[in-house]
Amino acid sequence: MRTRRSLRCLICLALAIFSILGVLEPLALSRAQSKQSRQRKEPQELDKGIVWRRDETGELRIRSTPGSARPGAATSPSFPDAIRTWTQVVPVTCVVSTADGTPVPGLRRQDFRVFESGFLQQISYFDASTQPASVALILDASPSVLPDAAEMRDAADALVDALAPLDRAAVVDFSAHTYLLLPFSDVREEVRRAVDRVNARQLLADTGGSNIYEAVYLAARELFHGGTGRKAVVLLTDGQDSGLGLTYDPASAMPRPDHPNALSFDDVARVLAAEDIQLFAVSTENRPKVMTPAWLDAHRSATLVTPEARHLGIPAYTLYLAELVRRAGGQLYFLNEATTAADTFRKIAETIRAEYTLGFYPALGATAPANRSDTPLLPVEVPDERPGWHPLSVEVPGDPGVHVAHRAAFYVPAARE
Repeated sequence: MRTRRSLRCLICLALAIFSILGVLEPLALSRAQSKQSRQRKEPQELDKGIVWRRDETGELRIRSTPGSARPGAATSPSFPDAIRTWTQVVPVTCVVSTADGTPVPGLRRQDFRVFESGFLQQISYFDASTQPASVALILDASPSVLPDAAEMRDAADALVDALAPLDRAAVVDFSAHTYLLLPFSDVREEVRRAVDRVNARQLLADTGGSNIYEAVYLAARELFHGGTGRKAVVLLTDGQDSGLGLTYDPASAMPRPDHPNALSFDDVARVLAAEDIQLFAVSTENRPKVMTPAWLDAHRSATLVTPEARHLGIPAYTLYLAELVRRAGGQLYFLNEATTAADTFRKIAETIRAEYTLGFYPALGATAPANRSDTPLLPVEVPDERPGWHPLSVEVPGDPGVHVAHRAAFYVPAARE
């Protein structure tokens, strides 16, 4: 009898414990979700508590000061079949479009030719927008730049509605400082609510100018570093950066000898190229007369920043915005050329949905020169891992009338992190 009573007691005790756990587990999950929701509603200042340091190789590093942990920063999602940027495979995301900017779908691996440093490379990976994309929406929240709040909401709605169902979006705004309003999310309503929180009036006390390129750099490092899949930044700005001191002198884009640890334009171009992040820049300024799409296409193989550019009627700030697009790949838009901001953002989303990703293993002197693209590939055993910039070129030989936008080069750091 005693044994049976003891057994019954043990069973009752176990049932009681399971019952309590059954109540506590959902409660704990609910609290965790509530905490996560509150964290997402609170903007995270990305430039808070960081120290810039340039190492002996010339690479710019970011270090956090003690006690300045930065929760909430997220990498782009990992997809099993996507290219990982830390492998030897070099991904090249391409936008193929007609003269009027209409994306060209339906291309195949054999339609493309990829050249690295003038040598034809074997395409070992091909994806026609089947992998989800990660898109960071970076908004210049300066009062003179940000359009009407309702118009911005409509534009964001158009962007997220036109993205593929599994694509993710993040929201960042900036003035003197950079704020992460939402890490990458595939929940459309979260993205809309984050855009609703962009408020220029709240940043009026955020004095010190408009640090456009710092915002792009920080977003690229915080959101995309080590991520996989197609990656894009949609940047809305007037281009008038107050942080880097950029002029028509190309030297102003390089690290300054008197301030070696300061961020430079070249650092921004480098991080976008290193992560293969396409840049879709939307300028709120007027398009310079000379800067037609045909002019930009004709100058895609060489820097736009030259002392002679001042005589073309192109403001230096617009010139650098176009130069960053040229280096990273993507497209430059001017907001006043569209009927509404929503039209522009919808067009960007449709372009992102039609991107192609090519991948190759860079090989030193691997193949025939670029002017002999019909020559068969030559066997090679030596991988090309030389530090520095490696020029890239992508062609669609069967349709010479199309425009192929891609990053101008990929970068191999002297010392990997």
